[in-house]
This record gives sequence, structure tokens and C-alpha cells, in this order.
Amino acid sequence: MRGLSAGRTLGGTGSTAGAASATVVVFVALGVFLSGCGAGGARDEGPAHAEAIGGVASASPVATPSGVPDRVDAVRLVKSDPRVSTAVKRGLKPCVADEYPVDVSYGDLTGGEAQDVVVNVLTCGDAVGVGSYVYREQDGGYRSVFRSEEPPVYAEIDRGDLVVTQQVYERGDPVSDPSGENVITYRWSADHFTEEHRTHNDYSNSVGVAPSPVPAP
Repeated sequence: MRGLSAGRTLGGTGSTAGAASATVVVFVALGVFLSGCGAGGARDEGPAHAEAIGGVASASPVATPSGVPDRVDAVRLVKSDPRVSTAVKRGLKPCVADEYPVDVSYGDLTGGEAQDVVVNVLTCGDAVGVGSYVYREQDGGYRSVFRSEEPPVYAEIDRGDLVVTQQVYERGDPVSDPSGENVITYRWSADHFTEEHRTHNDYSNSVGVAPSPVPAP
């Protein structure tokens, strides 16, 4: 799973299929985004707040005969979305040359005629997820139907459901050492996503800790 780097192992059970690789570490670069994204981080699931982003698609997202959907300009899609926070847009810059830190997935989440688009915005180098978004094709453009800007966050498509993984910090946890994660599954209902269930996983505190020396006789 990109955006959630490997580190500590799970001490609990019950992780969903979309978050099989649940071991994670967040690097110090996350602190920059936490300060910028904290005020604007939110998830808006209701249809009343979903907005159409007209003219963003460079081509119709209808699947090609080979089964591969037409690609969209994900960077332009995010930057044109008025619901994306200023902090995320400001940090969305090329890491190398014209390579932007975005992961893009296509799949059927909302039951529409075209493939839905899931975009994860990451940090350069550390690949920490700072924003996850879902766009639904509508009238030649795309409508924003989901967003989460509570880093570290990463969204995936799992058998028609939207699975979002968020790391959890307890008081005293360093940025590089979260206590666990929440794995939340959303399903499209009527005209918006609703939460189906969530799983919390605690990370083991024993990983990376040297064993205590045996007392001398």
C-alpha cells in the first residue's frame, strides 16, 4: 500500500481485505502537512455538498474495448476541485521533473456508466497520504463525492467498496510511531457514501525493541 510505509506489525486482528499490509511508519515530513491540513481536514459524504467539476476531464472516462478506462489528468482534477484544501493544493508539486506524487485508481464504486476515479495525494519521498478523493463522472466532467484530508490517509477500491485507512496517534506518540490504525469501509447508497463498518488495529509495541538482558547469577 503506497502512502503508508512499512514499520511496526499488527498486534490485533480483524483488518479488512483492503488494508492487508497494515504495518506503517509516518516520517517527519508528515509534520509539515499536519500543521497545514489540520484545519481543513474533513470528510464530507452527503450529496448536498458534492460539487461538479466541469471541463476537467480531457477525455470521456468510458472504458475502452480492452477494459482499460481512459486516463484522467488527476493533478488538474484535484487542483480544480474547490473542496480540496489550500494546503493540499499548495503541496501538490512535482517531485522530479513532471512526476507528481499522486496515486490514481479506477473502478466501479457508484454504479455509474463510467469508471469512478480515486485519487490519493502523497508527500514526495516518504509517500505519506495527505488527501484521498473520489470523483464520479457527470455531464462530461467529474463530481466530487468523497474526500478525507486527515493525514496519514489512503483510499482503495475493494470489491466495489471504498476502503480508507487512517493511522491513529495517542498522546505521547512520536510522528514516526503511531499506536494503530482505523480501517473504514464505505458503500455507495442513493447519492452518497455511507459507512458500513470500521476496524481498529493496534500496533505491537514489541517490534524493534531489544530484549532485556538476562540478569547475572
